[in-house]
Amino acid sequence: MASLKEVRNRIISVNSTQQITKAMKMVAAAKLRRAQDNILQMRPYAQKLGQMLSTVSAGSESSVDSPLKTVRFAEKILIVVVTSDRGLCGAFNTNIIKATMALIEEKYSVQAAKGHVEIFAIGKKGAEAFNRRGFTVNTTYTDLFTRLKFVNVKEAAEKIMKDFSEGRYDVVDLVYNEFKNVATQIIHTDPYLPIVADTATQKVKAPEVNYIFEPNEEEILAELIPKSLKIMLYRAVLESNASEQGARMTAMDKATENAQELLKELKLIYNRTRQAAITTEILEIVGGAEALKGA
Repeated sequence: MASLKEVRNRIISVNSTQQITKAMKMVAAAKLRRAQDNILQMRPYAQKLGQMLSTVSAGSESSVDSPLKTVRFAEKILIVVVTSDRGLCGAFNTNIIKATMALIEEKYSVQAAKGHVEIFAIGKKGAEAFNRRGFTVNTTYTDLFTRLKFVNVKEAAEKIMKDFSEGRYDVVDLVYNEFKNVATQIIHTDPYLPIVADTATQKVKAPEVNYIFEPNEEEILAELIPKSLKIMLYRAVLESNASEQGARMTAMDKATENAQELLKELKLIYNRTRQAAITTEILEIVGGAEALKGA
C-alpha cells in the first residue's frame, strides 16, 4: 500500500490537473460561442452563393469556359485537410486523419502508390500526421487559426485555384469537420475542384431560377466561380474551428469528471491508509504496554 505522503502528493497533483481542465473548458466554451456565431452567419450566405453558381454554371457549360471547370484524368491529387493547431480535443484530429486515409485508400490508392497524392494542410496536427506517413505536405497555411480572417483563407484558396488552373493537380478534395453541436461533429469529404454543380451547392439542391445577366454571363461567372470557392473553403475552416472548440470543451469536461472520480478514490485510499497507520500505532503501544506489564 502506498504511503500517506505518496497518496497526498497524488491528490495534490490530480487537484491541480482538475483546475487546469476546468479552465480549459471555460476558455473553449467562450471561443465556441464566437465560433458558433460566425458559422451560423456564414452558412446561409455560402449556401445561397452555391445555389446561384450551380444554376448559372449548369445552364452555361457549353458557352462559358473556365479553367476551374476543366475535367482531367485524375492523375495528380491534392487533398485539403482541415485539422487543429493544438491537441486536447478528443478524437477530433484523429477522425479527420482516418477519414482522409480512407479516402486515399478507396479512391486514390493507385495515385498514392506513385506518390501523386499531396496534402494541403490547414492545421498543424494534420501536417504532422501526414508528414509522418510520408506524404508531400504543403504547410504554408498551417497557422490560419491563429489569424482566422477571410483575407487569409482567401490566399490559401487562391493558391489552390492557381495550382489547379496551371495543371499541377487534376483533382482537389476537401476534408473537414462540420459543426452540429458541442458533442457532435460530422466529417465531410467534398470535391473542391474541378467545380461541378454538386461542388457549388455542397449537395444543396438549387431551385430553378432564370437569371437576368448584367453586364453578361461570362463576366459574372468569371467573378462568381472563384468567389464561391473562396467562400467554400472559408466556411470549411469556420466549421472546423467551431467543431474543434466543441470537441475540446467536451474533452475537458470529461477530463474534469474523471479527475473528480479519481480524487474520490484517492481520498478513500488516503483515509484507509491513515486509519491503518493509526491502528498499527495503537497496536504497537498496546503491545509495548503489555510487554512492560510482563516485565
